[in-house]
Formats: sequence, structure tokens, C-alpha cells
Amino acid sequence: AACGFEVASIDGDVMDFEITANRPDCLSVYGLAREASAAFDLDLTGSPAGVDRPGHASIPVSIGDAGCGRYALALATVTVGPSPAWLADRLSAAGVRPINNVVDVTNYVMIETGHPMHAFDVARLSGPEIRVRRARAGEKLTTLDGIERTLDETMLVIADRERAVAIAGVMGGLASEVAGTTSHVALESAWFVPASVRATSRKLGLKTEASARFERGADITAPVRALGRALELLTKIGAGSPVGGASDVYPRAFEPRVVALSRTRLAQLLGDRVPDADVSRILERLGFRPVPAADGWQVSVPAFRIDVSREADLIEEVGRHWGLDRIPATFPALHAPPREMSPVVARDRLIRRVLCGAGLQETCTFTFIENSAAEHFSGTTGTTGTTGTSGLVEILNPLSEKFAVLRPSLLPGLLDALVYSRRRETEDIRIFEAGAAFLPTGEVPRVAWAMTGKRTSHWGGDDGPVDFFDAKGIAELLADAFGVSIVARPTEAHPWFVRGRAADLFMGDDGAGPSGPAMGSIGQLRPELASARGLSAGVPVYGGELDPAALQRAAGTPGTSIDPLPRFPSIVRDLSIFVDERLPAADLRGTIRSVAPPMLVSVREFDRYDGKGVPEGQISLSIRLTFRDRDRTLTDSEVQLAVDTIVTALEARHGAVLRGK
Repeated sequence: AACGFEVASIDGDVMDFEITANRPDCLSVYGLAREASAAFDLDLTGSPAGVDRPGHASIPVSIGDAGCGRYALALATVTVGPSPAWLADRLSAAGVRPINNVVDVTNYVMIETGHPMHAFDVARLSGPEIRVRRARAGEKLTTLDGIERTLDETMLVIADRERAVAIAGVMGGLASEVAGTTSHVALESAWFVPASVRATSRKLGLKTEASARFERGADITAPVRALGRALELLTKIGAGSPVGGASDVYPRAFEPRVVALSRTRLAQLLGDRVPDADVSRILERLGFRPVPAADGWQVSVPAFRIDVSREADLIEEVGRHWGLDRIPATFPALHAPPREMSPVVARDRLIRRVLCGAGLQETCTFTFIENSAAEHFSGTTGTTGTTGTSGLVEILNPLSEKFAVLRPSLLPGLLDALVYSRRRETEDIRIFEAGAAFLPTGEVPRVAWAMTGKRTSHWGGDDGPVDFFDAKGIAELLADAFGVSIVARPTEAHPWFVRGRAADLFMGDDGAGPSGPAMGSIGQLRPELASARGLSAGVPVYGGELDPAALQRAAGTPGTSIDPLPRFPSIVRDLSIFVDERLPAADLRGTIRSVAPPMLVSVREFDRYDGKGVPEGQISLSIRLTFRDRDRTLTDSEVQLAVDTIVTALEARHGAVLRGK
């Protein structure tokens, strides 16, 4: 697309292209022109071939490491000064700062051909001599940016007889840079192994235009052409003239890869038949050399197309230039029944369906998070050391401090998503995420939710703000979807929840009590954690996190049983009792269900009172008991017997006192 970039003496728009990492051949004007010639079926002319320099340069060149596959060198006498306006303007338009005419020519050739170059001041070279070798351990080199860098033996350098003068494929050295007093230059045009340049650039934290091209894969056949083009430009702008021939140390000549392309496979993958003439035309304009063969072509792949290694890659090239819009839309033929869905996929789909049906919105947050957000959810606080001490899994080469560790929980990401929405005037938020958390022991599946604001937003009124029991209700909803039951038990084991407003979740029912290890937790997130992420003070956030694998292992047969409407009436009895104010209501329900007959179908608390007339340290709790039998009408006497049994058990186990007794 055209941008609003204006540069003197350049007519028309400046085009800005975003090149993917697998296409280093397009990091040049000529590479993009090659693509345009294929797209518009136009001849590509004006190849920057440069001038041929027979013979050898007077400076000896040697390659002492396999990290360099080719090294070309030529000498020139120069008069250093500013570049012509047209050259400087074109560099500026390409985002490269003009420096002087010699350096600008090397940068211009890089932008034009895609091949990086470098110029040395011959007078500053010791010997003079050029050696390609590995750096010595602890060897120092001050690069062109003025920073002294310590090298190691894994890094490839360009050296003279005594010292390193450049980091191969990354940046030149300050000691041999071209300055105003330079009269003789040595122009370097080489090819380096991508992995070597990438590793060096990453270790040094040094990213340059040259390293971006070399580490993706430069054209090993281009160094001599680029060198000739640079000498041609120096002569054209009056900045210098070549001296002698050009050395080309090329230990192992490039052998083009030959890939077979089948007409049958081409039609099968594209879903359309492309005429032979169009296949040959497209490939030839892109730089390939197709030779007709039985049922297709034998295609020679040029050195600059490092991304093409198999038949499917060639088919992609033909398809994108033939036009994917020209391929008719058809349904693929099914030759076998589809594979059975993975239980994990079915599980996660059920979770998403249930929670979305309950009014929660799904989020997708980053797996990498910052240390300060993660450490509060790892079970410990403070700075991280090893994963064994902190509970955090650190990233060896993080993109930034904001992506330093793998998330130990889904709650930090949900909290950030909630804060993001609050800042955009959304107050009532209920969100969830199903994904993976990462512990020192490995990756674990998790489903988490967070909520704040009003329980409902309706024109008829609202039911008040969300609270702990809304978070608990989400856990119960998920358990019910899997045909299991859970119980909540107070806990203080999770430092990210408010003390007294947190619970662990266990498998089991009110009668059997909890069983096995905790499968999750719920509670109110500590206000200071929410404030640290940018949430306004006084906005409570409730949430929880569950292990869906535990739900899946304990799952019954959800959704396959249906209870018919009752044929016989129910009988309701209400109990009001004095109990210890610290006694969980779940314990009372558990006791009731453990002694009650099967005809007890529902236990529900409907009132809590701790005012006048209630003994200190106790509360008055009202419980509604519902009895029903599916085969007959119950009698008052048998219901009363069940109630008496329940009251006796509550008195014996919990010291409960029936009010009015």
C-alpha cells in the first residue's frame, strides 16, 4: 500500500511491503520486481549485473571456517564525500540513513539486490590481509555503533592479520570504518551460514539490516554480482574507481536443487487444472528453470528461493500466481469415515458451551506473561530463581519482560482482560478461558473464570453485585454438566485470594464429604493484586479455576437421564436452629443427608439471623426440607419421624438447638 512518505526527487508513491521470514529474496527491489513480473506477466529487465573484474585482488583472502561459504573482495580508490541527491533520497525512502558515498553505495546495492556488503579502509587493516575465522574466547571488538563487544569462540568474524575487524554478517568494526580521510577501500561481498549469523546476532542482542538478510538465507550465487554492481555505482557517481581484479573464494560451488512437479499432483492439490504453458511461464518468471518431463516438469530451484524444497512448494507458487480466485469451489471427497473426536476436544467443547450458555464470554489470553503478574499465582512470592523454588517456568529467551514466564494459572490473564474491559466503560463482566497452565512438573489443563459488577443487568432491576456464591455456582454448573458433584471447603492455601473468602473444591457430595485431592479453588481475588493491574479501588473481583481433566475422569453420563415430573405431592418442613456461627452450612447439609431416608429430595438454607435473641457466637439458621416419594403419597407421621431423626443428628454432631424447643 502507498504511504504518505515524501522524499525529494522521487516521483510517485513510496510502497511499503511487509515481508514474511521465509521470503528473504523479497527483501530487495529486484526481488519484488521479480514477483511483479510474474504477477503481471511482464518482462524483467535492468538486472543489476555490474561489471566483471577478472583476476584477483591484491589483498590475500582466506576462509578458515565452514560458517562462510563464499567470500568475494575487490579494491577501489575512493574520494569520500556526500552522495548524490538521487542516491541519498532513495536510501532515505527505504528507511536507511545516508552516511557517505562509499557506505551509501554498499547500502544501495543491498536494497537493490538484497545482498549485504561492507567496506573496509585498507589503510586501517593490518597486513593488509582478510581472514574469515572463529573469534577467540574473550576477544574484544568495538562495532560501528561505538559499543565494545566481547566475543566467544562460537562467533564468526572477519579479521586482518592481527585482530577481528567485523562480526561476520552482522556489523563492521569501528577501527576499520570508512571515514573522510579514506582513500583506498576493500569491498566485501560474502555468504554466511544462516544459523551462525542468527546465533551471533541473538547472543550479542544486535539486529542489523545485514543480519536480517543473512540469518534468513542469502543468495550464495549473488556475492560477485553485488560486488560488480557496487564498483559500477562507485564509478557512476564519481566516488571511486576499481583497482585490479576481484577475488572470489568459493570452496564449494552451489548445486541447484531439482524438484519434480507432477501435473496430476498439481491438479489434485489446487483443485483445478492449470495449462502447461502457464505453469512454465509462472515458474520461469519467478526464476525457476522447469524442464518438461513425463507427467510434469523437473524444476531447478534457484539459490535465492530457500523456501522451496518440495513439490507442494512449487504448487503453491503456481497457485498464487495462477490465481486462487480462479479455482472452483468444491467439497472434498470423503474416502473414509471421519476420525472419532478426541475426548479432550469433546470435553473442552462441552465446557465452552455450558459457560457461554450461562452468560460468560470466552477470552483467549497470552501463555507468556510477566513475572510480576505470575509470581502471586505460583504459590510463592518474591523474585524467581529456579522453577523448583518459585513454581514458575521461565522463558530462556523472552521477547521482553512482559513475556518472561509461562503462566502458572489462567487467572492473571483473565484479570488483565477484565481490567482492559473496565477501562473501556464495561462494568458488568463475566469471562472465562479454557486452556493450559504450566507448572515445573509440566503442562496442565485448566478452566478459569472471573467476574465483577452486577449479577444481572435488566430493566426490571438487578439482583445486586456478584459475590463468592456466583463464583461457586460456576463450579457447580460445570460439575453438573459432567454428571458429578463437588463440595467446597474453606482454605487459606491460595495467597491470591482474600482470606476467609476462598475455598477448595473436591469431588463428592454433601453426604459422602470431599474425596481425593482438591480439583480447583474459588474466591475473591485480593484487591491489591487487582489494583496492581490497573483496576480501580473498591471493585471486587471473584473467580475460580478448575482442573477439567479431573472432571472428565470422574464424569458420569451427562445429558442422558431424564427425571419425569413428580406424580405425587411433596411435603415441606422448615427447621430453625441455633448453631455455631463458624460452622459451614455444607457440614449441616452433609449430616442431614447422611441420616435422612431416600424420600428427602431437597435441603436448602433460606434464612440466617444473628441479632437480638440469638446467643453470642451463634446464629439462627433456617433450613427447608422437602420430602417426596415417586411411587406414593407420604404420610405426616413418616415425614415427622425423618425430621426427628435429622434434628437428633444435628444436636449430637453439631450441638444444634432447635428454636422454640
